[in-house]
Amino acid sequence: MTLYPRLLEPLDLGFTTLRNRVLMGSMHTGLEDDPADFARLGAFFAERARHGVGLIVTGGFAPNAAGRTARGAGVLDTPEAALAHRRITDPVHREGGRIALQILHAGRYGYHPEIVAPSPIQSPITPFAPAALTDEGVEEQIAAFVRCATLAREAGYDGVEVMGSEGYFINQFLALHANRRDDRWGGDYANRMRLPVEIVRRTRAALGPDFIIVYRISLLDLVPDGQTWDEVLRLAKAVTAAGATILNSGIGWHEARIPTIATSVPRAAFAWVTRKLRQDLRAQGLDIPVCVTNRINAPEVGERLLAAGDADMVSMARPLLADAEFVAKAAAGRAQSINTCIACNQACLDHAFHGETVSCLVNPRACHETEIVSRPAAAARDIAVVGAGPAGLAAAVTLAERGHRVTLFEAAHEIGGQFNLAKRIPGKEEFEETLRYFRERIRGTGVTLRLGERVDAAQLAAGGYTDVVLATGVLPRDPRIPGQDHPSVCGYLDVLTGRRKVGARVAIVGAGGIGFDVAEFLVHEGHSPSLDIDAWRREWGVGDPAEFRGGIEGLAAQPAPPARTVHLLQRKPGRPGAGLGKTTGWIHRAALKMKRVEMLGGVQYLGVDDAGLHTTVDGAPRTFSVDDIVLCTGQEPLRELEAPLRAAGLAVHVVGGADEAAELDAKRAIRQATLLALAL
Repeated sequence: MTLYPRLLEPLDLGFTTLRNRVLMGSMHTGLEDDPADFARLGAFFAERARHGVGLIVTGGFAPNAAGRTARGAGVLDTPEAALAHRRITDPVHREGGRIALQILHAGRYGYHPEIVAPSPIQSPITPFAPAALTDEGVEEQIAAFVRCATLAREAGYDGVEVMGSEGYFINQFLALHANRRDDRWGGDYANRMRLPVEIVRRTRAALGPDFIIVYRISLLDLVPDGQTWDEVLRLAKAVTAAGATILNSGIGWHEARIPTIATSVPRAAFAWVTRKLRQDLRAQGLDIPVCVTNRINAPEVGERLLAAGDADMVSMARPLLADAEFVAKAAAGRAQSINTCIACNQACLDHAFHGETVSCLVNPRACHETEIVSRPAAAARDIAVVGAGPAGLAAAVTLAERGHRVTLFEAAHEIGGQFNLAKRIPGKEEFEETLRYFRERIRGTGVTLRLGERVDAAQLAAGGYTDVVLATGVLPRDPRIPGQDHPSVCGYLDVLTGRRKVGARVAIVGAGGIGFDVAEFLVHEGHSPSLDIDAWRREWGVGDPAEFRGGIEGLAAQPAPPARTVHLLQRKPGRPGAGLGKTTGWIHRAALKMKRVEMLGGVQYLGVDDAGLHTTVDGAPRTFSVDDIVLCTGQEPLRELEAPLRAAGLAVHVVGGADEAAELDAKRAIRQATLLALAL
């Protein structure tokens, strides 16, 4: 018997049956924009279909040029374009999968000058002002949606998802936030919701009864002048009557100042509002399948939500980026071997917003299935890997899977390296999942693990190894501040490991990623809102849309008071945290601001004495009278073994922080180590 009977239960849609309740949510990968990349995209989806996903939804394709997210973005608007999509749909069908094309019209979110919207209101996330559509122009956009869906069927898709959430074109018509019209497409809600209802109705009429139409409905806009719950429910009933097959939840606009998918967001943080929709629809006799989404990254979470009646399907996007075999492993009772999405956003959303091909920090093969291929080694070698942080772990298990005999040395008494620090930060508890995954892979691949053993060059030279992979990590950089040997000064390692208990007033020297992490650690003092949905909602001010329009209007955030007074300082002029990830940096800054952390740039450190930390801030003298000063001033590579090993004639390969210490980049470290292991 399966451990996840509801998650793996088939879903009867009337005219067709999905093999389980797992929907692979839409993600823009960067492979949608050029038909030359469609074979790669097809391979990406086919691998997920092979391992059991019930229904795949592609990244968004615009229905016309005006709806593109950016110049050069993917559009499906001609029969010739539809033919190229066979390179996506055919591989999925060969693996027994089902796939729907997401139709995404960006509206005022488009990053190009041809954008259109209900009203000429510029969004805060693009420099371009939209042109307001005429009545005829709105009709043209509806026709473009219907044409795109028709072409999707010709291209072999089993359905489409009409993107009606996240603040895109359709959502812009629905909310007063972006719709100031006074014609039949604006004003009261009956007019504002006319656009999505007409799109679904006309699409169903054009394509008949046996084509999947998923409607992505915004349940919480999380912006001022967003939709009320009565409006959301009214829309859900109307698009169901118009012919939608599935309602998929959407949470928050892209311009909303509340996080929705970062690692600091609790698991299934928004399932309550999906449950609300499903219950209200059922109470009115509508049994359309409702899909829950956002921060669901483990089969037990999906199973719990389905068993509780919160939803009929579970949407997981990034979890299937992290592990293509997610569903198959769950079905086989091997959930412990799932490579869990930690919601870091570093290789997925950050890449997407920078125009790079998406991948995954914990799975660098994602979206590179045709390039990164593991093959048995031509000849097995005896290889030592020194250091069991993310780079060493990735190297060791990949080498062993290819048939090499691998010994992994780690001076500490547990694997993980810097991830053991990261998982202690409130909001980063998910990092433990990556270590759990690697423990399973070590057991499964037969790596010989030597914990608590600080190996030296002589031992390695005498060990009979043909190659040594140095993944020895980093050392904290010495900032050379006069008086830094004062008892009030300590390093971040002492604080995060618990060796040093700090006082009520703290200055943090260095505002990179580690400085921000230490600040989070100190202001929360053991309490993490990420593990408590109600506390997290109070902290960010997320309410019930039945009481607060858009889920926020009239509701103030209620953060718990900080455990300490913290000053976060950096030498570089400008705003601290500017170098953090594009999709998560603002969250870290906002979270610390709520905890009243003072963040300062342009700080020069003059010295430390009993009076505190003496500085100038933008040239003006200032002394921080604090109990403790924590140094987070960067790292330097630790590779003292390299020279003696090379002198002994061994083949030495340096990866991860030992190769480059900049900001402890786990994404680069895991990818670099994986590629090395595939090449040896």
